[in-house]
Amino acid sequence: MSAPHTSEAGAGPLSTPTSPDAKRVWRAARAPIFIAVVILLGASLVLLIRGDTSHGDLDPGSAEPGGSRALANLLTQQGVRVVGVRTFADAEAELSPDATLLVTGPGLVEPGRLAELRSHAGEAVLVGARQQTLDAVLPGVSTMPESDVGVRSPDCTVAAAVAAGDVLLGGVGYQAHQSARGCYAGSLLQVGRTTLLGSGAPLTNENLATEGNAALTMRLLGRSAKLVWYQPASGDQSAGLAQRSFLDLVPRGWLYGAVEVGVAAVLFALWRGRRLGPVVAEPLPVVVRAAETVEGRARLYRRSRSSAHAAHILRQAVVDRLRPTLGLGAAAEPAAVVSSIAARSGKSPAEVGALLYGPAPGDDASLVRLADELDRLTREVR
Repeated sequence: MSAPHTSEAGAGPLSTPTSPDAKRVWRAARAPIFIAVVILLGASLVLLIRGDTSHGDLDPGSAEPGGSRALANLLTQQGVRVVGVRTFADAEAELSPDATLLVTGPGLVEPGRLAELRSHAGEAVLVGARQQTLDAVLPGVSTMPESDVGVRSPDCTVAAAVAAGDVLLGGVGYQAHQSARGCYAGSLLQVGRTTLLGSGAPLTNENLATEGNAALTMRLLGRSAKLVWYQPASGDQSAGLAQRSFLDLVPRGWLYGAVEVGVAAVLFALWRGRRLGPVVAEPLPVVVRAAETVEGRARLYRRSRSSAHAAHILRQAVVDRLRPTLGLGAAAEPAAVVSSIAARSGKSPAEVGALLYGPAPGDDASLVRLADELDRLTREVR
């Protein structure tokens, strides 16, 4: 055996494995897990603190910017009894011919049921009603493309709009026959004793003091001694609509928050994750030629007197090498292999069978002769 040749890089120390173990994985993951747990605990704490307090958009009990507590308080001071309801059954029970009905989410009520509810009230104000609702409640009224919320002039003869002057309005636009009166470029439409508002912006706490919003909403909602403030609840079976999906029930703020947390987690993983560079050759202490490997393995077989095992390996290697040449599959029977090789090499099947499947050689000399004959057979077949 020749002396081992050292590589050009020298016989330096073996490189250590770089795959992360369990401890490294835990160290990399514990920060995102901790952040997620803190977020979940914080969200749960907020929900517990809030309890049953109203915090929805256009909610008469909400003090948030999108709520309507300020308007509800003004109406109460004016002598109007404001009754907030969330279900169709409660709204129907509270209504009377001398009451005003405000519906902040008409799309959450089956149109036919909403038309029935409207018939129980003296006055009605619908916020952001769509075409499907209008076809049942106000036939002949159609919607126009939505517009941005902004300051608009009344340009109409509706008393409440004329008294209020410019207001902050927009959203859904409405148009109808000549008996209907449209204001604010179609963002307000009055048909008989029903008023359509394209947006709920004038009713909110943050916009109530803007322009003539307070004057307009007070005049529209304060004409009766009782105001039924109907905020349809998602999944209210008495409203006649099918159950909504889970995502429909999740507030938009929570969905946006979940997306932000997901993006933050990805960025954190990219920051903390292991950066793998290009593949490089690992310096080895020695370079071993293939021939030396074969010779060393042969000496091991000789030392252990494993002639039979070595012969089996040689025979199997020849069969595996010739099988594709003969068009045979891996599951070919020995008889098929023998007949194919005999036909290809010109040898008799008995001779081929003895070479490939005969008894094992008894000594090293017999093993060498077998190896030579197998090599000759391989050349003849190919």
